[in-house]
Amino acid sequence: MSTATLPSVCLIGAGSSGIAVAKALHEHGVPFDCIEASDRVGGNWVFNNSNGTSAAYRDLHINTSRDRMAYSDFPMPADYPDYPHHAQIAAYFDTYVDHFGFRDHIIFNTRVDNVSRGADGVYTVTTDDGEVREYDVVLVANGHHWDARWPEPAFPGSDTFTGTQLHAHEYIEPSIFEGKNVVVLGMGNSAMDIAVESSYVANSTYLAARRGAWIIPKYLFGRPTDHFKNDPRIPFKIRQKAVQRLVKLHTGDLTKYGLPKPDHAFGEAHPTISGRILDRIQHGRVAPKPNIKALDGDHVEFVDGTREQVDVVVYCTGYKITFPFFDEGFISAPDNHIELFRRVFHPDYADLGFVGLLQPLGSVMPLAEAQGEWLVDYLRGRYALPAPGELATDIRDDQQAMHKRYLASKRHTIQVDFEDYLWRLDKERKLGAERAAARGHALPVPHRAKDIPRTAGAAVAA
Repeated sequence: MSTATLPSVCLIGAGSSGIAVAKALHEHGVPFDCIEASDRVGGNWVFNNSNGTSAAYRDLHINTSRDRMAYSDFPMPADYPDYPHHAQIAAYFDTYVDHFGFRDHIIFNTRVDNVSRGADGVYTVTTDDGEVREYDVVLVANGHHWDARWPEPAFPGSDTFTGTQLHAHEYIEPSIFEGKNVVVLGMGNSAMDIAVESSYVANSTYLAARRGAWIIPKYLFGRPTDHFKNDPRIPFKIRQKAVQRLVKLHTGDLTKYGLPKPDHAFGEAHPTISGRILDRIQHGRVAPKPNIKALDGDHVEFVDGTREQVDVVVYCTGYKITFPFFDEGFISAPDNHIELFRRVFHPDYADLGFVGLLQPLGSVMPLAEAQGEWLVDYLRGRYALPAPGELATDIRDDQQAMHKRYLASKRHTIQVDFEDYLWRLDKERKLGAERAAARGHALPVPHRAKDIPRTAGAAVAA
């Protein structure tokens, strides 16, 4: 099939998810531009990224293992440690792009200001350099760990607190904590990482918890924890009990460390991966506290009535799902809620997809890679979506299952189980291939875009 007959694609973002999709589009001859605000690929994993959206701090290491994070056809270097540093991950992404040869499809240092869909289905994409481009399809890979969500509502006294308040997204290195009294609010990965880093230089470090969390070690029996098989064919309840028992054998009763007992079974909220937090608590360098009640001058009051003099408060309170280039009346995610078919396809627009917009226990990269291959099958007519009614039912059932399983929280709106998602996606792709064959492999989106000037070196293939 000639690329001239295929729909043209605008891919927004060249982070770890975006480049996985770009590679699939490139390999299968789908014409595309990838528009990236930064001067390099890697997104969140580029420390001090010029696009201003990276949450990476100086000593960040991944919390999923090297082998589980890597793309399926491009292993990470064998000399990388089990849990590489962010600089190694960013270098891996650069090498990936050059190895598969699609760098010239990426328009760097260019931010998408607006995306609108015309009555004819053509998307007009306006960028901050004044360029206007038109495409048949838009794929969104702008990430969901960059728009900081602060406590809602703000704690009483936060406007008159005399110390420093910052969100985890702003954190760079522990020198800001030297000799100070620090409160880190949260029980997620960032909170525990930052509390650990603070504990080595601060006068005192308090880890304030809004609720309990299950803590998973990075190693079990000498192996990275995520190397243990989680077979999606086994009912979830059986797997849940087995993993919960295994984690408890390793950590013991978390209340003995002063941490709150999780108010949910394992797998009913996003767990935290940390190999160091319990050690730092045991050595008296991190002191658990309950939730913050109020800030008062240079003090923080906790809900148990205790008060501490504090110099720095770090809010590890998550992120908003935001699409700043869409009009909110067109596409938005209020309270982080967005309904998509298998977390990719928008039910109202056959020419709009999302990539990496999920939160697994594990790495997003292999999931984005699978999504990219799925999207290519769709754009080339090798996969067909279910009928609208079936698609709507699938989305509704997925939302109901997620709400039934997970704690009600803005953090738990895009959760998936890593192996389960891939297994179910594979089954759906096979069903969709049968639907496509039955209809004669017709293209789902016609080639409609006009030929217009594009940035040099990034033209859509003709």
